[in-house]
Amino acid sequence: MANQPNAAPVIIKRKKIIAGGGHHGGAWKVAYADFVTAMMAFFMLMWLLNATTEKQRKGIADYFSPSIPVNRISGGGEGAFGGNSVFSEETQSQNGTGATDANPTEGRQALGQTGVDTADQSQAQAEAETLKDIAANLMGKGGESPTMARALQHVVTRVTDEGLIVEIFDLPGDPLFEEGLEVPMPILSDISTMLADVFGLVTNGIAIQGHVRSYPIVLLKTPIWDLSTNRALVMRSMLQAASIPSERFQRVAGMADRHLTVRNPMAGRNNRIEMILLRADR
Repeated sequence: MANQPNAAPVIIKRKKIIAGGGHHGGAWKVAYADFVTAMMAFFMLMWLLNATTEKQRKGIADYFSPSIPVNRISGGGEGAFGGNSVFSEETQSQNGTGATDANPTEGRQALGQTGVDTADQSQAQAEAETLKDIAANLMGKGGESPTMARALQHVVTRVTDEGLIVEIFDLPGDPLFEEGLEVPMPILSDISTMLADVFGLVTNGIAIQGHVRSYPIVLLKTPIWDLSTNRALVMRSMLQAASIPSERFQRVAGMADRHLTVRNPMAGRNNRIEMILLRADR
């Protein structure tokens, strides 16, 4: 039968099978997903760097740093083995076994245990609120008359750790003193009367600082020290004449041109008097 001349030829067709089809598998999808995730993390990092402060960025870095614990004190004590050291003055001062309370340890500082009584903190907060009320009372006098409103254009206030600072300064065409002299202008009398009324509401001590603008260096003798001191003394005399007891004045100083308000040292805005209503502990 194999020798039949009219037999049909046998054709064998072999197919080449390619694994994964025409898309070469799914490994590229994993790589692409990793790339997109990395880009998202990168843009989030850029946004955080732009939207946070330096203190916030440090807090975020500390949170992700494995070497910095969330709580500096993880046991019952602060020693190497979680106990107190008999040689530690700072530790003894906290548990009442001796030493002083002036220098608490770093760990207790982190927890806010710095030896400051909560009663003292409450008193400081209450005093700060009182100083803010006095400042509001002073600035509210501008509605009583046009004269007071004009006078208060020379006044700015701010509360600091030292106390309430009331700054009065020259305005263009409306100075507090005659140019180069310690002779007060009438506007200063109106301001001193208002200040005496407001400062009379409390018994805190008062400090006065005189500031003046810079003068040309070509002058043979610069008047800045004498002028700033004399103007501060004039302000003290005006407040005392307006019923402020002399016992309340703690210091009167001339600062010359050493603490400028504006960048131009010769600008008239640097001519000013600062009166500080001191806190009770100052």
